[in-house]
Amino acid sequence: MLPIVAIVGRPNVGKSTLFNALTHSRAAIVADVPGVTRDRQYGYSRVGRVPCVLVDTGGLLEHPKGLDAQMRQQTEKAVAEADRLIIVADARAGVTAQDLFIARELRRTGKPVVLAVNKAEGLDSELVTAEFHSLGLGAPRAIAASHGQGCLELIDALLTGLEPEPAPLEDSGAIRVAIIGRPNVGKSTLINRVLGEERVIASAAPGTTRDSILVPFQRDGRDFLFIDTAGVRRRARVEDPVERASVARTLQAVAEAHVVILVLDAHDTVGEQDASVLGQALDRGRVILIAVNKWDGIAAEQREEIRRQLGLKLDFVPFAPQHFISARHGTGVGELVRDAIRGYDAAMLRMSTPALTRALEQALEAHQPPLVRGRRIKLRYAHQGGRNPPRIVIHGNQTASVPESYRRYLANVFRERFDLYATPVAIEFRSDANPYDRLRAGKARRSVRSRTIPGRQRRG
Repeated sequence: MLPIVAIVGRPNVGKSTLFNALTHSRAAIVADVPGVTRDRQYGYSRVGRVPCVLVDTGGLLEHPKGLDAQMRQQTEKAVAEADRLIIVADARAGVTAQDLFIARELRRTGKPVVLAVNKAEGLDSELVTAEFHSLGLGAPRAIAASHGQGCLELIDALLTGLEPEPAPLEDSGAIRVAIIGRPNVGKSTLINRVLGEERVIASAAPGTTRDSILVPFQRDGRDFLFIDTAGVRRRARVEDPVERASVARTLQAVAEAHVVILVLDAHDTVGEQDASVLGQALDRGRVILIAVNKWDGIAAEQREEIRRQLGLKLDFVPFAPQHFISARHGTGVGELVRDAIRGYDAAMLRMSTPALTRALEQALEAHQPPLVRGRRIKLRYAHQGGRNPPRIVIHGNQTASVPESYRRYLANVFRERFDLYATPVAIEFRSDANPYDRLRAGKARRSVRSRTIPGRQRRG
């Protein structure tokens, strides 16, 4: 499983800016006002040698009151669930009493900690970090999170001694399926129905599953490994510190999976946390299936409205099939497993360069890309750049100007042509070097040499 890293510090030192820099996102709200972040924010690091789950926190205050007290509770729980910690301080403010308090609290955890001295742009790093040695957390690291300066070195130093993810998931032999969703939607019941036995605890009490459970089995001649995750409940409603850790554990499970099945309760709405975790699965490029459970208890006149609401709230994953099932009675469960196999096979499909290029040419014939400053974008050929998800690399001219709408169009063309079922399709554009630019550069170099050779004269 991926390590969990919590970013801790007093308010307004740049924790959320660092989180966004490490995740290459704008998931965390950033403002020049202390206390903007109160709850925890989760994401995957995109920087450094070792991938990890990042947790942004609000702040750790020594004598909090009101909302600050709740913010401190959130931060303490993030520290408890983390494997390693980053403490962020402000280079321009110097060491404060709050920094000393936080450093003391983190040392007591016994977990590896790296001290990041933020807002150090334009300053001498050695002078900036000198006084921060007094915090007793080892060598401080000067960074400028808003510019990305020092962030790579910071996360690599923190995760020293850990190894990157093992060999690609497709080499493991089994189809890894993460079952995610809020507590009490029927995740464990679904797994038991697929297995045909009571393998995992299923209870009407929410939060029965407290950590990810690996369940290997065989079906339809294929090897599976189901990952039954602890339920993800809306964070404000979760008080149990063990259950609070389930969000990070769920992101770990998503990172390990080939296929992600989001289980929803047909009697409930799609929650913000459901959409958030599903967005993380999309970001990781996983096969996505939606299982709407307890469908047998829904009146016929309500079903169309539920389908409409699902279409509105899950419109960012239009390729994800929706299955309306009853985990307790087994209705629709067999089709869900077959689609997991179909999605996995699509994600691992090998596509030849000639076939991809023919599909690209047909897409261009049907719908040309738009003009850019009066010039036509030229897309020449395509080849496969990776699997899980399928990555298609397209070469041409002016590819940096291809609009996002045309990228989606091409993804849909390839999905339909190669039956890339239930999986995201990553389109990558690369601009070919212009041979005339190389020719002009060669002429320029020869011209410079001719002018610098002693005694050589130009013909007039």
